[in-house]
Amino acid sequence: MGIEKILAISGKPGLFELKLQTRTGFVAESLIDGKKITVGLRSNVSLLSEISVYTYDGEMRLSEVLRAIAEKEDNGPALSHKEDNAKLESYFREAVPEFDEDRVYASDIKKILNWYNMLQAKGLVTKESLAAEAAPAETEAATENVKAEQVTADAVPTEDVKVQEVKAEE
Repeated sequence: MGIEKILAISGKPGLFELKLQTRTGFVAESLIDGKKITVGLRSNVSLLSEISVYTYDGEMRLSEVLRAIAEKEDNGPALSHKEDNAKLESYFREAVPEFDEDRVYASDIKKILNWYNMLQAKGLVTKESLAAEAAPAETEAATENVKAEQVTADAVPTEDVKVQEVKAEE
């Protein structure tokens, strides 16, 4: 399992694994102590697989950032999130050189490194698992682009034909 079922819940420390969905929310298990909690639909919840980091070229998925840290550390633990901000930024720059320091704050870097260390301790983040996870996401994005191009290509001639038919009837 990769990070596709890992959650960050606002107001709760640590990360959680999505166990099951209910009518009123879902059940999640803490990666820290293994306790199960119920989370209502009104809670602010983020899937790690949906989080991105700002770069100069756009955005980079969190799974790619975690893979870059795993490659830098050879699947070992990263720098502690409790270090000072200058150390954290220089460390993060080594792992992800293209991150936008104007929009990625030290608090974001602390959170990412804390998440990486939690996931690495549980064996959920390795270079290989994150690379395999990124490939289906890229394939899915390419498929959506092809579908969008087909819809656009199909829509344009249809409109032209309707316009020509109306002119022919007049």
